[in-house]
Amino acid sequence: MEHLGYVQIDTINVVERCHHQILYTRIPGYQRADLRQAQTIDKTVFEYWTHALSYVPTRDLRYYVRAMKQDWQARSAWFGAVKEADLRKVLARIRKHGALTIRDIDDDVLVEKDHEWASRKPSKRALQLAFYRGLLTVSQRAGMLKTYELMDRHFGWERLPKPAAEREILDYLLDRALRSQGIVSVDSVCFSEARRKPAMRRLIESRVRRGELVAVEFEGAHWVQPETLEARLDPGNQPVHILSPFDPLVHQRKRLRLFFDYEHRFEAYVPKPKRRFGYFAQPVLVGDEIAAVLDLKTDRERQKLLVQQWTWISKRSRRLRKRRIEEALHRFERFQLAR
Repeated sequence: MEHLGYVQIDTINVVERCHHQILYTRIPGYQRADLRQAQTIDKTVFEYWTHALSYVPTRDLRYYVRAMKQDWQARSAWFGAVKEADLRKVLARIRKHGALTIRDIDDDVLVEKDHEWASRKPSKRALQLAFYRGLLTVSQRAGMLKTYELMDRHFGWERLPKPAAEREILDYLLDRALRSQGIVSVDSVCFSEARRKPAMRRLIESRVRRGELVAVEFEGAHWVQPETLEARLDPGNQPVHILSPFDPLVHQRKRLRLFFDYEHRFEAYVPKPKRRFGYFAQPVLVGDEIAAVLDLKTDRERQKLLVQQWTWISKRSRRLRKRRIEEALHRFERFQLAR
């Protein structure tokens, strides 16, 4: 988690929850209980918004405090319906009785939904608002059911850490991208942070002048740390990775196409006749190439991982690669079904 900087959380459960799959892809021995241990027991990760709702290392929380104090207001259209009385009520209840889930609240006066993802309980939106403001944190999850706790009580703090200054946030974003991406561009560093691009470009230029970064031309300006250019990879080692559509390698579509010559489309919301790869297609990385795209679905009643569609992308020899991909699928199936 600290290497990647964040891991996206998603509710779609066609195959595996994406946060578990992202971690399994990089840590073959990963178990779901490891994430619960980190979030609830060790408290080394917390949930907050990056480009989407994500797990973030707790050591980085200070870089999000400004968003908790200010940026949540950008979502005021969603939270405009929250009454101060509802907010005070949920906070007082948690302060007095301890952490709770939305299911623990049974005395709300139900209202009509104003959005497909909304709840009839006014308390749900109040809990979400308190979460984005840094008053509450998600102390544990059971599937998609979140348990909310007071932020300071969960971490044992008297108050939130001091918010990072803007220059510190810029350094953080750049260092995070260099660590997780290797070769970076202004776009890839500032993914979902477009307003910071001019300042980021100046920061990168200053690091180039100090010899900390080297410019490389790769269909546009990119930069890399000198030591990264000296890295040597074993050409004989070509591991197979089945990637969630929300994997950090995949969700930056422009970067994925540039480095791997593959343009991913998330087709769950595309009408079936217009789909190319399938409802929940997953790219398969073999070594340094996207070799195939598999539309997968888990049949939990039959305890099987189903391949709905197999689309080859690679023009290289397929027989050996097919066998290695099938072996990876069997390993992934065992991971998914080991509850």
